Amino acid sequence: MLDYTVKENALQGKVILITGAGAGIGRQAAISYAQQGASVLLLGKTVAKLEAVYDEIVAAGNPEPSIIPLDLKGATEQHYLDMCDTIQMQYKRLDGVLHNAAIITVLSQFEQIEQDSFDDVMQVNVKAPFLMTKSLLPLLKRTPNSSLVFTSSSVGRQGRAYWGTYAMSKFATEGMMQILADELENTSVRANCINPGATKTDMRTRAFPGEDHSKLATPLSLMPLYIYLMSDESNDVNGQSIDAQPK
Repeated sequence: MLDYTVKENALQGKVILITGAGAGIGRQAAISYAQQGASVLLLGKTVAKLEAVYDEIVAAGNPEPSIIPLDLKGATEQHYLDMCDTIQMQYKRLDGVLHNAAIITVLSQFEQIEQDSFDDVMQVNVKAPFLMTKSLLPLLKRTPNSSLVFTSSSVGRQGRAYWGTYAMSKFATEGMMQILADELENTSVRANCINPGATKTDMRTRAFPGEDHSKLATPLSLMPLYIYLMSDESNDVNGQSIDAQPK
């Protein structure tokens, strides 16, 4: 998928929500989607970061984005229902959601996982995408060829020592995507996962502080797959968990 060549303006006219849009892969996805003609909805907890992405998109002459300041750790179902109503009023449609936001907290032995840490990871990585997707599905179903993209991980397919709660949250993410893909098979909505692999982001730096980050893939290098799964060319792709980088 890294070699996938996207057509110019592959996302023209689409409205796409990106969580964790202030940094890393989410930031690059927002910029790349806008370059392809999409109106992007920038969701994140740090307004200053979202404003910086907003300014970059507007300065490039791409469709004006919207900013949705929301901390997923404290968000309730009503927040997502209200967000859906706002999107409906402002845009009348929603073509895609990239569930990109996630946290890792502390890597430790299983017996040393603290309950507060477990709850925070599950809230952001699992409960937030669940409640958000549940709230947005009616709007997604009314839009032709809409796409749900979840962010997975290799530790969400094969458990790994010390990755504890994060790995469990990504197993849940894979399962959520598979359930949705099966339920939505005969609708206009498709659901897939992307495993971005080792990528040069702040989260990766925190997890692997001693790693040579110059050898890692950049978020920009992964964008062909991210654009493909939001474009109409992937209409027949459903229920897949795709690696963004060759093994």
